[in-house]
Parts: sequence; C-alpha cells; structure tokens
Amino acid sequence: MAKFSRSGGGGRRSVYDFEESAMIDPWLLTGARLCFLASFCHTLFVLKARQFRPSPFDSVSIGCGFLLLTLWLWSRGKAVQACPITNFHEVLVFLSWATVLIYLIVGPTYRLSLMGAFTSPLVLAMLTGALFFRESSPTLVNHNAYVEFHAALSLIAYGAFGLACVSSIMYLVQERHLKRHHTSSLFFNLPPINHLSTASLRLLWLGFWMLTIAFLFGFLSRKPIADLKFWASLCIWILYGFLLIANVVRPLAAHKMAAMSILFFLTALMSLPGIYYLSSTIR
Repeated sequence: MAKFSRSGGGGRRSVYDFEESAMIDPWLLTGARLCFLASFCHTLFVLKARQFRPSPFDSVSIGCGFLLLTLWLWSRGKAVQACPITNFHEVLVFLSWATVLIYLIVGPTYRLSLMGAFTSPLVLAMLTGALFFRESSPTLVNHNAYVEFHAALSLIAYGAFGLACVSSIMYLVQERHLKRHHTSSLFFNLPPINHLSTASLRLLWLGFWMLTIAFLFGFLSRKPIADLKFWASLCIWILYGFLLIANVVRPLAAHKMAAMSILFFLTALMSLPGIYYLSSTIR
C-alpha cells in the first residue's frame, strides 16, 4: 500500500496513507451526488404535478448531501494534510460544499424555503463536472496558514456568489409570473419578490467582502502569486465591486441586478479551470 509523505512546519515529517482515503472518497461523493439528484428529481416531479411547495424531502436530501461532502473534505484534507483544494476536482467539490453551507445559513434566515430546490441542480452540476477533472491522487503542497485561509475563503465567497445567482434566478422566475399574471403552485410558494431581491443583494455583498478579506490574507502570506491566478481573481473582484458600487451610487433595476448576478457568477465559474490549470500553484 503506497505511502506518501511531505515536510511540515519546523522540519517535522508527516506520513499518511492516501489509498485509505481513495477507497472511501468515491463512495462519499457518489452518495452526495445521489442526494442532490434525488432533490432535483423531486423538484421536477412536483413541478410536473403542479404541486410545487416546500417539502421535508428536499431539506433532508440536501442535509445528507452536505454531511457527505463534509466527510469527503475531512477525509481528503486529512490525506493531503491541507485544505483540500489542491486540484480542480477538489475545488469543484469544495465550491459545492460552500454553496450548500451558505444556503443552510441564509435560507432559514430569509425564509427562502424553496431555495434548496433551485440550489440542488447547481450543486449537482458542479459535482458532476468534478467527475471530468478527477485526478488519481492529490497534489502535495507546502503548508501556509495564510494561504490556506485565503484559498478556502475565496471559494466560500464564490459559494455566496453562487447562491446569489440562485436567488436571482428565483427572482426572475417570480417576476415573469407577475408580469404574465400567471398563477401556479410555484408562484404561490416562492418567497415575495422583494425578499428575493434583498437576499440576492446581501449575498453579493457577503461574497464581495469575503473575497476582499481573502485577498488580504493572500498578501499577508508574503508568497508569490501566479500572474494568471491573481489577475483572474482580481477581475472577478472588480466585476462584483463595480456592480455593487454602481448600485449604491445609482440603484439599478432589480431585474438588471439579477441578470448581472447570474452573468457574473457564470463568468467566475468558467474562469476556475483556467485559474487552477493554467497558472502555477498558489501555495
């Protein structure tokens, strides 16, 4: 059974067995995918039956999926002895976990009970995408607390942007129902349109400030940052910053904010492969 080792702080050597993690991790991820798939399929079923309303089934499915993702991150983090975002496969899983984490915190706060039904497809898509970037083993890296926090907080910020995207989609769906005077179970069970607009804006601010703090910790690490990764991340930060500041100076129409939120998140998501594959390691 293959052993892996790397140097830790102070010259100490730490040894771990990646094969044990490799045996468990696929089952955890498969279980998580099935949980979010079950939630997504349940959503499609109730939509077709025109009985769209909050359901304990979605909450249980998402909660179980989140638990399995948490166990996967713990197992992989123990294997690499670092925050498990050493390759793009791990990044997508971590981003999926971060999106669900923000949902579990924000959803009950704003009484967005149906947000889980819209969040599950996004998380399932990212977890499915991770299949195409799977690597046989994690990348061993030198540990640096500042860089660990910088990288993890950056992805959690992306999770907040992802949930803002979900909230914006819900807003546009609700707006479409109102404009067309179309009533359905979906219309009556979606949160009020002003709640969705407020939640989306606050999620954008949350993600922006978390990304700002992540940049500060990256500078505190005093480590060289790859040009491509730095400029790509900076562009995402500028995009969201420009949108939020423009909205403060001259409030934008809510549907325009929703559309820009969706566009910017898709841009950020599509930039991740280039950031993690075309640039050198951040560590």
